[in-house]
Amino acid sequence: MKNFFAAEMVRAGLTLGICFVVAAFIGSMTLYNVRALDNTLSVTGSAKQSAEADSAKWTVSVTRTAYEADVPDTQARVTRDTNTVVGFFKAAKIDEKDIIMSPVSVDQDYSSDNNAPRRFSVRQQITVQSKDVRLIEKLAKNIGGLAQQGVLLSAGTPEYYVTTLPELRISLIGKAIEDAKKRAESIAASTGQKVGPLKSSSGGVVQVLSPNSIEVSDYGSYDTQTIQKEVMVTARAVFLLK
Repeated sequence: MKNFFAAEMVRAGLTLGICFVVAAFIGSMTLYNVRALDNTLSVTGSAKQSAEADSAKWTVSVTRTAYEADVPDTQARVTRDTNTVVGFFKAAKIDEKDIIMSPVSVDQDYSSDNNAPRRFSVRQQITVQSKDVRLIEKLAKNIGGLAQQGVLLSAGTPEYYVTTLPELRISLIGKAIEDAKKRAESIAASTGQKVGPLKSSSGGVVQVLSPNSIEVSDYGSYDTQTIQKEVMVTARAVFLLK
């Protein structure tokens, strides 16, 4: 009797398994047919436009090192150096509200010799933000002259931004969809069909590139080192065919 029930359970399991396989096969065929009957064409288009940065951000660091006993005097010296850098910016007609100074920081320098005297780096950062990108570009080239006044500093590369990017993106998405339609018409013509109405569309990421650059990213990119830029947007469009 036990063998009979075991055999019946095996037979039922095999039957159920076959049913699952058949159902999965039918489901996949249905999905394929739905896509085939949908009669659509999905195409990606792109649009690019030159743009000029209208905002700049630049950070300059004043740094000096000192042994532990000399840290207070070094802090005072860093403050004087910072005031010299601020004076450099003000002389160039940078508005005081656009000059941001960080607090003075004091960090111990690493040493593998535990018996060596402790040394510290005393640092203060000055960040300038301006809509006059050409002025920032000019100042970045001339700030080295402060070294002649005994100022020890390191200057990063100015960062240039396009503040009208949201509006520019909207304009380019429309052009990218137009480009997608032209591509769709070319593809459809090769199969003897014509492109019908737009069924759906979606905008892709924004690429802000230096001129003639091809360094695009799946997640978008933003070049901040050049004033002149190229903004590129992609769009995916699905068209009905007729």
